[in-house]
Amino acid sequence: MKYLHTMIRVKDLDRALDFFVEKLGLVETRRHEVPEGKFTLVFLATAQGEPEVELTYNWGQEDEYSFGRNFGHLAYAVDDINKKCSELMEKGVDILRPPRDGRMAFIKSPDNISVELLQKGEALTPCEPWISMENKGSW
Repeated sequence: MKYLHTMIRVKDLDRALDFFVEKLGLVETRRHEVPEGKFTLVFLATAQGEPEVELTYNWGQEDEYSFGRNFGHLAYAVDDINKKCSELMEKGVDILRPPRDGRMAFIKSPDNISVELLQKGEALTPCEPWISMENKGSW
């Protein structure tokens, strides 16, 4: 058996792609338009051949999708969690759980999908602004 992807529904495809591609740095690996079903599937990964996130965009969706903690979260390892969180903040992404421990942070996509960022290897030495930054909302 081989893990393939995780699917999440998005209300606004452009807004979701801005978050996952432009801000988080994933790469679009393929796209499938299904006019008869009125939906678009966009597959994203950290690199070609890696496990993917499938964004499902149902054309004409007007209401926000409901969400719950039963989904859990997506998780990505990063080379430097402090740098990644700083870059995300500069792009307007709220850091909901700052990397106070030098190891873990949480953010959310525009569709309220929790994304965990984990430091590759050993935790970095805790530093500001993260040490004194409070948690925001839920993740």
